[in-house]
Amino acid sequence: MIPADLLLTAYRSGIFPMADSRDDRELFWVEPRERAIIPLDEFHCAKSLAKVIRQDRFRVTCNTAFEAVVEECAAPRETEGGGSWISHRIAASYGALHDAGHAHSVECWREGRLVGGLYGVSFDSVFCGESMFSREGNASKVALAWLVAMMRRGGYRLLDCQFMTDHLASMGAVEIPQSRYLDLVAQSGISARLTIPEAYSSLVGASASAGSAVAAGGAVGEGDAAGRGAAGASSDAASGFSSPGKLIAQSLIQTS
Repeated sequence: MIPADLLLTAYRSGIFPMADSRDDRELFWVEPRERAIIPLDEFHCAKSLAKVIRQDRFRVTCNTAFEAVVEECAAPRETEGGGSWISHRIAASYGALHDAGHAHSVECWREGRLVGGLYGVSFDSVFCGESMFSREGNASKVALAWLVAMMRRGGYRLLDCQFMTDHLASMGAVEIPQSRYLDLVAQSGISARLTIPEAYSSLVGASASAGSAVAAGGAVGEGDAAGRGAAGASSDAASGFSSPGKLIAQSLIQTS
């Protein structure tokens, strides 16, 4: 297993581990020449995706099933020749990083089944997405949209996607030189206001408080569940958001 402090040092240096197969005990370190990132204010949320998010088609959680998400991401895929770069050793290393509070997962559930999600590594105000999976249409896209909303709310600055794919490009990802990426990591070396789990709780709490306030015909006062103070809660309440999905969809459409 890779020590958690070594793994974090690698990420701060712009490199990450991969393996040749699921059962491979060896690993190699990767430093891409070109890096894919999603500028948080340029995330593209298609109208069809916004509709799915707004409808709360999936129940979305954070850090509820980290190991299960990693295992799903590591499952062999036909598009990748039936292999996986997430070896058992790498999976165990991210599990230790999760226990240390630096690796997180976003899960999508439908009728009690885990149908999509993603996981990645966080440090300072950076989140490095590692992998995602989907067992139902749009599930991984919903997980990514929630992650973007959580990062915005938590004060994060950089969302690293490592390698460009058509899927990521359709959602606003761009490629930059590795040197530019390292500059952005250095510029993002301040702590985010909230951790990823705290940002998740803030979103859920804000929508719940707003919905209660609208139902009661008033605004939320001090001590709202999001812990953001009366001004922020009142803003959500005035918008009439009664679910996280509606709040997230509206915020993403406004900046798409």
